[in-house]
Amino acid sequence: MKIQRRRHWHLRASFFIAFLLVISPLVPTITKAKDVLDSAETDPSVVLSQILRLERVEVAGGAELITVHARLAGLQFTEESTENDKWIPLVSILRDTLGDDIAENNRLRYVWPLTYTRPTLKQRLAAAVPFFYTRVGNKEKLTKTPPPALDLASPESEVWDKIFWTALQNILLDPYGTPIKASTSSYRRNSSDYRRSHIIRALSVLALYEAVKGESAFTRAELSTIQARLMLTDKTFGGLVDDSNLQSYYAKKTTQTRDERGHNWELLRQRAESESLYFEPLLMPDGSATHALLWVAKRDLLKQPATRYSGRFLNIANPWTDKRLLKWEGYVETRYFDSENHPVDSQTPGAQAVEMIPLGLYGLDNPKIPMLLVDFRDSYNPKKREMSRRVLNDVTRNILSLSKFGNLPFFLGRTVFDFVTGRRGIDVNQPSRLQTYSQLKLLLALNTSMDPELRSEVSGRLETISVNPFENDLNAEAGIALAQYQALLAFAKDPEGLAAKMERDRRAEMMPLEHGAKARFALRAINVLTFGMYVHREELTDDMENRLDIARRLQYHTRFLQQIAKSSANVDITWNLEDVRRSLHFIAEHGPEAGSSAAAATAKIFARTRDEETRRACLDSLSRINSSKAKNELLRISQNNDIDKALRDLATEYLHGKNPRIQPVAATVSGSPANTGQP
Repeated sequence: MKIQRRRHWHLRASFFIAFLLVISPLVPTITKAKDVLDSAETDPSVVLSQILRLERVEVAGGAELITVHARLAGLQFTEESTENDKWIPLVSILRDTLGDDIAENNRLRYVWPLTYTRPTLKQRLAAAVPFFYTRVGNKEKLTKTPPPALDLASPESEVWDKIFWTALQNILLDPYGTPIKASTSSYRRNSSDYRRSHIIRALSVLALYEAVKGESAFTRAELSTIQARLMLTDKTFGGLVDDSNLQSYYAKKTTQTRDERGHNWELLRQRAESESLYFEPLLMPDGSATHALLWVAKRDLLKQPATRYSGRFLNIANPWTDKRLLKWEGYVETRYFDSENHPVDSQTPGAQAVEMIPLGLYGLDNPKIPMLLVDFRDSYNPKKREMSRRVLNDVTRNILSLSKFGNLPFFLGRTVFDFVTGRRGIDVNQPSRLQTYSQLKLLLALNTSMDPELRSEVSGRLETISVNPFENDLNAEAGIALAQYQALLAFAKDPEGLAAKMERDRRAEMMPLEHGAKARFALRAINVLTFGMYVHREELTDDMENRLDIARRLQYHTRFLQQIAKSSANVDITWNLEDVRRSLHFIAEHGPEAGSSAAAATAKIFARTRDEETRRACLDSLSRINSSKAKNELLRISQNNDIDKALRDLATEYLHGKNPRIQPVAATVSGSPANTGQP
């Protein structure tokens, strides 16, 4: 009894400590009182539905162009601008539907971040200049169809493209000497970073759209597939990841991002508290904190001018010895606090007005430390820190020709240097600010609670951070997005435009259906050897769409069964068995076209379900799949004494071909995966 009471005491103490840890961040954190009240009463999904909307445009040939529009209240509009002018198209995605309403045969194709555009000649020339780390202006004239950032149905082509350019760089360009090597490497780096920054922006937009409640144009699986593919563009061989692994990869990366944000939030908050500064998170419309501001109260500067200061993890100069802050002429915001230093509304009795001076703005999405994006007292402080990594890489690779993989002393020295700077929170040679920089541009456009003067101040300083000549400023990007969307719509309505491009893609998709294993291997080998430049396309036939319909639906049901087989949850409890059996029946009906992956997933489901009807459907599917894997699985089941004798006998009869096939039911019933929970 005494031990039990002691345990209860420790449990109560643990809850009390946890409670203190939860409420402690609220003490040094400031937020406008009105915003706190508004956020408490407003569901983020309601807010998102007011600033995001979808537009569908039918494309000839059986497809639809789906575009996410956002109401960008943070842009600078003219007095003549209407409310409708604030809606800017941000991301367009082409979905090939084969002209029907069956969700199972849909195929996601191209992703257009509409702010991503072809650079001007001036921007291209500047991007090729070694050690030139700054913007050179905005693109103004737009006449061509925007370039897609990714083909979701052919992500492997991006891998071959990377390999091609790497080989071209190392074999043909690098031997010509340092100037050519440095120039071409700089151009490729700037081009890659520019594309990646807009992919990050598209990811952020889609993540926001995912939080909108109600009927969606995309299924949950489609959204996770799109976002996973966009995330994998940052990996050299990301395009080779199988579709069946995309949802698990997306879940893993999403969890990792939340952990990094939480870590950096707490790290920055604790440092702000220890230095008597004020921490304020900046929230995306869905409530996620991607950035944070640090403030200093002017009254505190007068009270404690000799306070000791440690800039670890903050990476800004000591505010307590900076005399400029006492006569600060930059942005100042008046906040109101009660006697206990809690933020309150200006109308609260006893509220004290306090002048607050912003010191720094940080990004929270980095794997090591909060990344300084804006230093309100030194505009070039963040840029110098961002340039440190670029300069080190450019000097070692392009000038000294050193590589971590080819020079052991350099590898050891670089590893130690990276470890020390990371552990000590020194913002030098840290991961690029590219991701959090791109997200901040979106946050400034969408956030309605930030003071317009502060937004303008941050936006102006933010553009000085960019080290990429390809980049355009926020207002220019809005104009680019509008112009490119109109060009994309014209391309979609042109019979020789998007419809013709989609037909060529379908003919390439027919290749695995027309050729045997050896021919497929040879054609893919040619594609690889030409670094993706050669793509084999079949001749257009009358039955092409029907054959693609069956092939796509087979892929759909196979992926669904693989998803079930990979999950650790109990099949009978977690999954809708009617959906499982429907997929099994479709596999059985088209068994000759199904592959070994469907057989492997079916066998795993058989082993993990206790439902008699589902198990019989598994056996029926295995008996119809024309592969050695399916036959081996049937043989294994027939010899397993732990399985019910009736099922073992049925598996044996299937092996001998003596048992009549079970007539598939609802094998061709169409349904939206949004309602069934399928991918």
